[in-house]
Amino acid sequence: MRMPAFSSRAGWQWQAIASALLLCVSAGAALEADAGTQPVRHAVVIEAMKFSPEVIEAKAGDTIVWTNKDAFPHTVTAENHSFDSKGIASDGSWKFKATAKGVFPYVCSFHPTMKGKLVVK
Repeated sequence: MRMPAFSSRAGWQWQAIASALLLCVSAGAALEADAGTQPVRHAVVIEAMKFSPEVIEAKAGDTIVWTNKDAFPHTVTAENHSFDSKGIASDGSWKFKATAKGVFPYVCSFHPTMKGKLVVK
């Protein structure tokens, strides 16, 4: 049995359509992959002389926001001094964008028994 022959023009059109479909599928997969890497905003509450959660895990590019719910000021000060909020007033907040990977223990410099840890992956 003989297969019908496609003209070179018809073959070119089908090839163009197939290439366009492949491009669309590839672009969709790339967008889906990027959706999982969008920066995230994390919240840490300062209340009752504690950071909650005490350990926060983030990815490079994420933002962490500390909010002070105590009636007096606190700080978020990395032990290696890579970040320092200075004083965060009552009902105030401070945000930090994590850029370097690593483990960053931090304290309140006004109340050194208050400790937390930022883990950036």
